Amino acid sequence: MNTSLSGKTTSIPAWTVGDVTVHRIDEVPLPPATGAWLLPDATADVVKQQDWLFPDFADREGVLQLDSHSFAFVLGGLRVLVDTGIGNGKERANPAWHNLETDYLERLTAAGFSPDTVDLVILTHLHTDHVGWNTREVNGAWTPTFPNARYLTSRTEWEFWSAYDMDEARQQMFRDSVTPVEQAGLLDPVDVPADGVEIVPGLRLIPVPGHTPGHIAVQMTSQGKSALITGDCIHHPVQLAHPSIGSCVDIDPQQSETSRRALLASLADTGTLVLGTHFPVPTAGYVVTEGDAYRFGVVHAGDRQ
Repeated sequence: MNTSLSGKTTSIPAWTVGDVTVHRIDEVPLPPATGAWLLPDATADVVKQQDWLFPDFADREGVLQLDSHSFAFVLGGLRVLVDTGIGNGKERANPAWHNLETDYLERLTAAGFSPDTVDLVILTHLHTDHVGWNTREVNGAWTPTFPNARYLTSRTEWEFWSAYDMDEARQQMFRDSVTPVEQAGLLDPVDVPADGVEIVPGLRLIPVPGHTPGHIAVQMTSQGKSALITGDCIHHPVQLAHPSIGSCVDIDPQQSETSRRALLASLADTGTLVLGTHFPVPTAGYVVTEGDAYRFGVVHAGDRQ
């Protein structure tokens, strides 16, 4: 989809899965240092061993590329947004996330999802870079960005953080991006059993705990085709080649690896379109078995599944 943002023609990348069109709503590329910090075992030597990572997912020096974006689609009559990025104007400890000024909402609206038309916001987990656009500042107060939406996350996730002894940075994030949604009566924790839960026909939440205790992936099915949004169970395609590589902020690293291996095994060679929540352009592809692990078979925006 090509549209105009601030007088410039800008592409809103999208993939068609059956009769569902999934739009990637870009927020911001993450700094080059992010990969080495986030996935410390993905060293340059490890990355350089996977030729298929170049040039899209890493540079020739072995530096990983990651992005912050959301996915938006219409399914079962619901206008759905999955994860809400970092947000604008928020006080954050991470300098790369602090006081951003992006055109995220303009991009979302240009894709056909103006904030007041969104019916459902699915939060894969309650981390800072996944909840930021839950709210925006209106007359000095943090107000739900999507006033007509249910904000859905797993009950396990909500109960874990509700009882967690947070540091000040995380408390700030909850104050400006989570608590206002709860106080507005829009937060909807749902039970997600081991085999997942169907929200509406064709839209399913899959538990993939470890990065956080209640982390979920989002699966959609239409006309016999399927797609899955990873959340942070998989941060980067290098983890397909090395599922043992985890994130420095995984709460339970062993469980995270177990979930990642199980998810990859369930996706491998099935033709399910995988949409990485932090995967840089081209973002989408298939999990393809390669040896005793996997590689990513890229599917470019505009290709029909």
